[in-house]
Amino acid sequence: MTKLSFKHGLKDGIPIALGYFAVSFAFGVSVAGKGIPWYIATFMSASNLTSAGQFAGAEIVAVLGSVFGILLTQLIINSRYFLMSLTLSQRLDSKVKFLDKILMSFGITDEIFAVAVARGKPITRNYFLGLMLLPFLSWTCGTCLGAVAGYILPKIVLKSLEIALYAMFIAIVIPAGLGDKKIFFVVGVSVTISCVIYYSPIDNQTLTHLSCIICAVIASILGAIFFPIKINEEKHIETSSSSESTSLSIKEKGVENE
Repeated sequence: MTKLSFKHGLKDGIPIALGYFAVSFAFGVSVAGKGIPWYIATFMSASNLTSAGQFAGAEIVAVLGSVFGILLTQLIINSRYFLMSLTLSQRLDSKVKFLDKILMSFGITDEIFAVAVARGKPITRNYFLGLMLLPFLSWTCGTCLGAVAGYILPKIVLKSLEIALYAMFIAIVIPAGLGDKKIFFVVGVSVTISCVIYYSPIDNQTLTHLSCIICAVIASILGAIFFPIKINEEKHIETSSSSESTSLSIKEKGVENE
């Protein structure tokens, strides 16, 4: 069986990089609108590869929030990466060393994780580094260009881009919600709590800074209580994932034989 190479990783990372550029550009524009310098925005993206975490972190930085608030927010928002890392660790090639794992862990995102797992082969160091390279460059450069544009473009254009950003998130939620009504319930709970906190007569800056965490935790707990995943559903998910990986592997073998 042919091992996954750096070239394979670069090829698989192209679609991710294209998607990341649009989101990171919007992030750069958003950060510029909050008065954060372009070079700090670029450094944020160069040192972090997490869209949701960066958007939340930028909000707290913009209002001069506490370091504790930033740390707690990032811990909760990015906690899903713990599970992704554990899953990937079971799929790594036997030659991947400890220092390699540390370097590879920087590039674990939802999309990179999904593509790597879908490959259905042992993940090599070179493949994963190739897979994360273009998305990283795209994310960093997109943020830089967006932040610079934020200081150049007219305010009316910036406001339009901010609306487009919210529209993008809505476009992500609605298709998923149409496939599973439970998602609308969780999102609805989160939005309701956010509105209550925002329009609350209580002037509490700490509460405002932690609103993202509060909404996520409460909505997740209620979702788990009212819509728990049953054992049969878990087996179905695992079976579907295994079938997809097997199908992908068979297609690859067919291409290699040709």
